[in-house]
Formats: sequence, structure tokens, C-alpha cells
Amino acid sequence: MNQLTIVGPNSPEATTSIITIQRAKLKDQHLSCEFTEQRTDDAPPRAFALTCAEQVHPDLTHALSRLVPHLCLLTEQLTETSDYWPDEAEELPAIFESFTVTGFSMGRHQSGVTLIGQRELTGGRVLNLTTPYQSFDDELATYPYTGLLEATLATALTEVEAALRGKCTDYRQLDLFEQPTTTTILPFVPTPPLA
Repeated sequence: MNQLTIVGPNSPEATTSIITIQRAKLKDQHLSCEFTEQRTDDAPPRAFALTCAEQVHPDLTHALSRLVPHLCLLTEQLTETSDYWPDEAEELPAIFESFTVTGFSMGRHQSGVTLIGQRELTGGRVLNLTTPYQSFDDELATYPYTGLLEATLATALTEVEAALRGKCTDYRQLDLFEQPTTTTILPFVPTPPLA
């Protein structure tokens, strides 16, 4: 739980609120999210489901891409090799090209996660993947990279919250009937009448 401004674009006069992400899903570069918001610690949470009209910022898609190695291990799609885990700055290795993480579902009190993703098969068809629920509790964790998963997910949660507060791709729609910036006057040349 992070204490941030109320959902919507940041402004100096906005009050703070506490956001708890429950589910997030990315489809066609648009974020759909279920979350609760509290104006103060002792206020009752208000539940929201929101689909953003703007396209997500590339930071969010990057954060979700960092979850792909976990998706592959938890769904037993790939096995770990010596060069399996990429550095934060580098792109994912080629073995992950056919995989994407499209969302996640948090456990109660954000104590674990279920990752949701896809694998594009060679024929162009898509295989939907859902990991088993992975608890962050050390006593219940059966996944050896639980700490790394939790840290990587924290970055994704931060980006989802930023998207809820207005962080999106900057784009400007072009005017359909855009006027030229310079006007060229052509001389009038009369055409001879047809006989």
C-alpha cells in the first residue's frame, strides 16, 4: 500500500489516498484495473474498476515484461539456464520473445500473486497462461525466486498506480482538416471555351 494522491492527474491541491491494487490487465495497450482507495488509514476502502482510455506509458509495459521469466518458470514453459535472468537495463533474451505478461491478480493484503500471460505458438495461435498462486510468505513459498518476484512486482505495482494517476503515453491526435502553414497563390489562367 502506498500513500499517494487521489486517483487522477496529480495536482498540488489534491489530497492523499491509499491505493491497493487487486487486479491489473493490459489489453491493446489499455490498462484495466480493480483496486481499492482509502482517503485515510481509518477510512473504509472504496472499490473501483477502471479501464484507462489512454494508452499506457512504456514504463508499464517494460515493468510487465520483467515478469516474463517468472511466468515461464511458474508455468513450466521454460527451464532456467545460466543466462536466463537479464539485467534490469537489458532487453529480454530471445527465448522470451513468444511470451508476454498481460496482467496479474494480487492475493489478500498483497501477500502473493497470480501472473497472467500468453505464449504465441508457431502457427500464430495464442496459448493463455496462468501461474499457480505464489505466496510471498517465506514459510509457504515453494518458488526459489519469490523475493525477486516480489521486488519485480513492486515495480509493476508502482507503474500501475502511476497509470491510475494519469501517467500515460503522450500523443497528439492530428487535425483531420489541418490547414497548410503557408498559402501559395496561383495565378489565374483562363481556359479557352470548348467549341
